[in-house]
Amino acid sequence: MNKTAFIPAVGLLLFSQSLMAASFTFTAIPDEDESQLRTRFDKVALYLEKELGVDVNYVPVKSYSAAVTAFRNNQVQLAWFGGLSGVQARRLVPGSEAIAQGYEDQFFKSYIIAHSSTGLKSSEQFPEIEDLTFTFGSKGSTSGRLMPQYFIEQQLKKKPQDAFKRVGFSGDHSRTIAQVQAGAYQVGAVNYKVWESSLAAGKIDPSKVSVIWKSPVYPDYQWTIRSGVETQFGEGFTEKVKQALLNMDDADLLASFPRASFVEADNSDYQPVEDVAKQIGLID
Repeated sequence: MNKTAFIPAVGLLLFSQSLMAASFTFTAIPDEDESQLRTRFDKVALYLEKELGVDVNYVPVKSYSAAVTAFRNNQVQLAWFGGLSGVQARRLVPGSEAIAQGYEDQFFKSYIIAHSSTGLKSSEQFPEIEDLTFTFGSKGSTSGRLMPQYFIEQQLKKKPQDAFKRVGFSGDHSRTIAQVQAGAYQVGAVNYKVWESSLAAGKIDPSKVSVIWKSPVYPDYQWTIRSGVETQFGEGFTEKVKQALLNMDDADLLASFPRASFVEADNSDYQPVEDVAKQIGLID
Protein backbone atom coordinates (compact mmCIF):
# COMPACT_ATOMS: atom_id res chain seq x y z
CA MET A 1 0.00 0.00 0.00
CA ASN A 2 1.13 3.54 -0.69
CA LYS A 3 1.34 5.09 2.75
CA THR A 4 1.26 8.65 1.45
CA ALA A 5 -2.03 10.51 0.97
CA PHE A 6 -1.17 13.91 -0.54
CA ILE A 7 -3.09 17.06 0.45
CA PRO A 8 -2.55 19.85 -2.14
CA ALA A 9 -1.75 23.25 -0.68
CA VAL A 10 -4.94 24.79 -2.09
CA GLY A 11 -7.14 21.73 -1.73
CA LEU A 12 -7.04 20.81 1.93
CA LEU A 13 -10.79 20.93 2.34
CA LEU A 14 -11.25 18.39 -0.45
CA PHE A 15 -9.37 15.69 1.44
CA SER A 16 -11.32 12.43 1.39
CA GLN A 17 -13.63 12.02 4.36
CA SER A 18 -13.60 8.24 3.86
CA LEU A 19 -9.82 8.17 4.20
CA MET A 20 -10.05 10.14 7.46
CA ALA A 21 -12.64 7.75 8.83
CA ALA A 22 -10.66 4.65 7.95
CA SER A 23 -7.14 5.83 8.74
CA PHE A 24 -5.06 7.40 11.42
CA THR A 25 -3.41 10.21 9.50
CA PHE A 26 -0.41 12.36 10.31
CA THR A 27 1.62 15.12 8.73
CA ALA A 28 4.87 16.99 9.25
CA ILE A 29 6.08 20.52 8.67
CA PRO A 30 7.93 20.68 5.33
CA ASP A 31 11.27 21.82 6.71
CA GLU A 32 13.43 19.99 4.15
CA ASP A 33 13.45 18.71 0.59
CA GLU A 34 10.12 16.98 -0.15
CA SER A 35 11.66 13.71 -1.37
CA GLN A 36 13.54 13.31 1.92
CA LEU A 37 10.35 13.92 3.89
CA ARG A 38 8.39 11.33 1.91
CA THR A 39 11.08 8.69 2.43
CA ARG A 40 11.21 9.39 6.15
CA PHE A 41 7.53 9.59 6.92
CA ASP A 42 6.35 6.75 4.70
CA LYS A 43 8.62 4.59 6.88
CA VAL A 44 7.13 6.13 10.01
CA ALA A 45 3.63 5.29 8.70
CA LEU A 46 4.56 1.65 8.23
CA TYR A 47 6.10 1.52 11.71
CA LEU A 48 3.05 3.09 13.37
CA GLU A 49 0.64 0.86 11.46
CA LYS A 50 2.41 -2.20 12.83
CA GLU A 51 2.52 -0.84 16.38
CA LEU A 52 -1.02 0.57 16.53
CA GLY A 53 -2.94 -2.05 14.58
CA VAL A 54 -4.78 0.53 12.46
CA ASP A 55 -4.30 1.85 8.94
CA VAL A 56 -1.86 4.78 9.07
CA ASN A 57 -1.22 7.32 6.33
CA TYR A 58 1.30 10.14 6.02
CA VAL A 59 -0.16 13.31 4.51
CA PRO A 60 2.41 15.67 2.90
CA VAL A 61 1.65 19.39 2.97
CA LYS A 62 3.26 22.29 1.14
CA SER A 63 3.75 24.76 3.99
CA TYR A 64 3.96 25.08 7.75
CA SER A 65 0.59 26.83 7.82
CA ALA A 66 -0.95 24.00 5.79
CA ALA A 67 0.21 21.52 8.44
CA VAL A 68 -1.50 23.58 11.15
CA THR A 69 -4.66 23.91 9.02
CA ALA A 70 -4.83 20.15 8.39
CA PHE A 71 -4.54 19.57 12.15
CA ARG A 72 -7.18 22.16 12.95
CA ASN A 73 -9.61 20.63 10.43
CA ASN A 74 -9.06 17.06 11.72
CA GLN A 75 -7.60 16.05 8.37
CA VAL A 76 -4.69 14.72 10.42
CA GLN A 77 -4.70 13.51 14.00
CA LEU A 78 -0.96 13.58 14.64
CA ALA A 79 1.76 15.96 13.47
CA TRP A 80 5.53 16.36 13.65
CA PHE A 81 5.54 20.08 14.39
CA GLY A 82 8.21 22.60 15.16
CA GLY A 83 7.96 24.46 18.43
CA LEU A 84 5.97 27.38 17.01
CA SER A 85 3.67 25.40 14.71
CA GLY A 86 2.90 23.04 17.60
CA VAL A 87 1.96 25.97 19.84
CA GLN A 88 -0.25 27.38 17.08
CA ALA A 89 -1.99 24.04 16.46
CA ARG A 90 -2.67 23.35 20.14
CA ARG A 91 -4.11 26.83 20.60
CA LEU A 92 -6.52 26.13 17.72
CA VAL A 93 -7.52 22.68 18.99
CA PRO A 94 -7.80 22.81 22.80
CA GLY A 95 -7.04 19.55 24.54
CA SER A 96 -4.41 18.50 22.02
CA GLU A 97 -1.16 17.26 23.53
CA ALA A 98 2.54 17.30 22.81
CA ILE A 99 3.42 13.67 23.56
CA ALA A 100 7.00 13.11 22.38
CA GLN A 101 10.04 15.04 21.21
CA GLY A 102 13.43 14.14 19.89
CA TYR A 103 16.06 13.83 22.59
CA GLU A 104 17.88 16.72 20.90
CA ASP A 105 14.72 18.87 20.79
CA GLN A 106 15.04 19.56 24.49
CA PHE A 107 18.07 21.75 23.68
CA PHE A 108 17.76 22.76 20.04
CA LYS A 109 19.82 25.45 18.30
CA SER A 110 19.80 27.74 15.29
CA TYR A 111 22.90 28.54 13.28
CA ILE A 112 23.59 31.81 11.52
CA ILE A 113 25.45 31.08 8.30
CA ALA A 114 27.27 33.44 5.96
CA HIS A 115 28.61 33.48 2.42
CA SER A 116 32.39 33.55 2.24
CA SER A 117 32.34 36.92 0.47
CA THR A 118 31.26 38.59 3.73
CA GLY A 119 34.55 37.67 5.39
CA LEU A 120 32.62 36.72 8.54
CA LYS A 121 34.12 33.96 10.70
CA SER A 122 32.78 31.75 13.48
CA SER A 123 32.58 33.49 16.84
CA GLU A 124 30.88 33.10 20.21
CA GLN A 125 29.98 36.78 19.97
CA PHE A 126 26.91 37.74 17.96
CA PRO A 127 28.18 38.58 14.46
CA GLU A 128 28.26 42.00 12.84
CA ILE A 129 25.57 41.33 10.25
CA GLU A 130 23.68 44.62 10.22
CA ASP A 131 23.11 46.13 6.75
CA LEU A 132 23.71 42.80 4.98
CA THR A 133 21.07 40.77 3.11
CA PHE A 134 19.48 38.09 5.32
CA THR A 135 17.14 35.16 4.76
CA PHE A 136 15.05 33.25 7.25
CA GLY A 137 13.49 29.87 6.43
CA SER A 138 9.72 29.50 6.59
CA LYS A 139 7.76 32.32 8.22
CA GLY A 140 6.37 29.71 10.62
CA SER A 141 9.69 28.07 11.50
CA THR A 142 10.92 28.04 15.09
CA SER A 143 14.58 27.46 14.29
CA GLY A 144 14.57 29.28 10.95
CA ARG A 145 12.57 32.35 11.91
CA LEU A 146 11.10 32.70 15.43
CA MET A 147 14.19 32.20 17.56
CA PRO A 148 16.66 33.82 15.11
CA GLN A 149 14.42 36.89 14.93
CA TYR A 150 14.28 37.00 18.72
CA PHE A 151 18.08 36.80 19.02
CA ILE A 152 18.54 39.42 16.29
CA GLU A 153 16.17 41.83 18.02
CA GLN A 154 17.86 41.21 21.37
CA GLN A 155 21.35 41.79 19.98
CA LEU A 156 20.82 44.48 17.34
CA LYS A 157 17.94 46.28 19.10
CA LYS A 158 16.15 46.50 15.76
CA LYS A 159 13.48 44.63 13.83
CA PRO A 160 14.95 42.56 10.97
CA GLN A 161 13.44 44.85 8.33
CA ASP A 162 15.30 47.75 9.92
CA ALA A 163 18.55 45.87 10.58
CA PHE A 164 19.14 44.35 7.14
CA LYS A 165 19.46 45.64 3.61
CA ARG A 166 17.00 43.00 2.41
CA VAL A 167 15.06 40.24 4.25
CA GLY A 168 13.85 37.03 2.64
CA PHE A 169 11.99 33.84 3.59
CA SER A 170 13.37 30.84 1.71
CA GLY A 171 10.58 28.44 2.72
CA ASP A 172 12.74 25.74 4.32
CA HIS A 173 16.19 25.13 5.76
CA SER A 174 17.58 23.33 2.72
CA ARG A 175 16.74 26.31 0.52
CA THR A 176 18.22 28.74 3.03
CA ILE A 177 21.53 26.89 2.84
CA ALA A 178 21.37 26.80 -0.97
CA GLN A 179 20.57 30.51 -1.24
CA VAL A 180 23.38 31.62 1.07
CA GLN A 181 25.83 29.22 -0.56
CA ALA A 182 24.91 30.67 -3.96
CA GLY A 183 25.31 34.23 -2.69
CA ALA A 184 21.64 35.14 -3.25
CA TYR A 185 21.70 36.23 0.40
CA GLN A 186 24.80 37.09 2.37
CA VAL A 187 23.57 35.64 5.67
CA GLY A 188 20.80 33.30 6.84
CA ALA A 189 19.37 31.34 9.77
CA VAL A 190 19.05 27.55 9.73
CA ASN A 191 18.12 24.57 11.87
CA TYR A 192 21.37 23.10 13.14
CA LYS A 193 20.25 19.53 12.46
CA VAL A 194 19.53 20.22 8.80
CA TRP A 195 22.89 21.99 8.48
CA GLU A 196 24.81 19.10 10.03
CA SER A 197 23.03 16.41 8.01
CA SER A 198 23.49 18.40 4.79
CA LEU A 199 27.17 18.88 5.57
CA ALA A 200 27.61 15.15 6.25
CA ALA A 201 25.84 14.36 2.96
CA GLY A 202 28.27 16.55 1.01
CA LYS A 203 25.61 19.08 0.02
CA ILE A 204 27.50 22.05 1.47
CA ASP A 205 30.65 23.65 0.07
CA PRO A 206 32.53 24.96 3.14
CA SER A 207 34.58 27.26 0.92
CA LYS A 208 31.38 29.15 0.03
CA VAL A 209 29.26 29.07 3.19
CA SER A 210 29.97 28.51 6.88
CA VAL A 211 28.48 28.78 10.37
CA ILE A 212 29.35 32.07 12.04
CA TRP A 213 27.20 31.87 15.20
CA LYS A 214 25.39 29.23 17.26
CA SER A 215 22.38 30.26 19.30
CA PRO A 216 21.52 29.49 22.92
CA VAL A 217 19.33 26.39 23.26
CA TYR A 218 15.53 26.26 23.26
CA PRO A 219 12.78 23.57 22.93
CA ASP A 220 11.72 22.75 19.38
CA TYR A 221 10.20 19.85 17.42
CA GLN A 222 7.57 17.57 18.90
CA TRP A 223 4.85 15.08 18.04
CA THR A 224 1.42 16.56 18.86
CA ILE A 225 -1.75 14.44 18.91
CA ARG A 226 -5.18 15.91 18.36
CA SER A 227 -7.85 15.93 21.03
CA GLY A 228 -10.71 13.55 20.27
CA VAL A 229 -8.66 10.69 18.84
CA GLU A 230 -9.96 8.31 21.48
CA THR A 231 -13.52 8.87 20.27
CA GLN A 232 -12.46 7.67 16.83
CA PHE A 233 -9.82 5.05 17.70
CA GLY A 234 -10.73 3.91 21.19
CA GLU A 235 -9.90 4.59 24.81
CA GLY A 236 -6.18 4.66 25.55
CA PHE A 237 -5.21 5.40 21.94
CA THR A 238 -3.23 8.54 22.82
CA GLU A 239 -1.05 6.58 25.23
CA LYS A 240 -0.63 3.83 22.65
CA VAL A 241 0.64 6.34 20.07
CA LYS A 242 2.92 7.93 22.64
CA GLN A 243 4.49 4.62 23.59
CA ALA A 244 4.96 3.65 19.93
CA LEU A 245 6.92 6.87 19.37
CA LEU A 246 8.96 6.51 22.55
CA ASN A 247 9.78 2.90 21.67
CA MET A 248 10.96 3.71 18.14
CA ASP A 249 14.48 2.26 18.08
CA ASP A 250 15.19 1.53 14.41
CA ALA A 251 18.57 3.17 13.86
CA ASP A 252 17.95 4.02 10.20
CA LEU A 253 14.55 5.53 10.93
CA LEU A 254 15.85 7.63 13.82
CA ALA A 255 18.83 8.73 11.74
CA SER A 256 16.49 10.06 9.05
CA PHE A 257 15.08 12.68 11.43
CA PRO A 258 17.95 12.82 12.61
CA ARG A 259 17.37 12.07 16.30
CA ALA A 260 19.02 9.73 18.80
CA SER A 261 15.65 8.75 20.26
CA PHE A 262 12.26 10.15 21.20
CA VAL A 263 11.50 11.16 24.78
CA GLU A 264 8.38 12.33 26.59
CA ALA A 265 7.08 15.84 25.97
CA ASP A 266 4.39 18.00 27.53
CA ASN A 267 2.61 21.15 26.41
CA SER A 268 4.31 23.11 29.18
CA ASP A 269 7.71 22.34 27.66
CA TYR A 270 6.84 24.80 24.87
CA GLN A 271 5.77 27.74 27.02
CA PRO A 272 9.10 29.50 26.29
CA VAL A 273 8.36 29.29 22.55
CA GLU A 274 4.88 30.72 23.05
CA ASP A 275 6.29 33.52 25.20
CA VAL A 276 8.84 34.49 22.54
CA ALA A 277 6.19 34.35 19.78
CA LYS A 278 4.04 36.75 21.77
CA GLN A 279 6.99 39.02 22.52
CA ILE A 280 7.96 39.50 18.87
CA GLY A 281 4.35 39.65 17.69
CA LEU A 282 3.92 36.37 15.80
CA ILE A 283 0.92 35.34 17.94
CA ASP A 284 -1.47 37.31 20.12
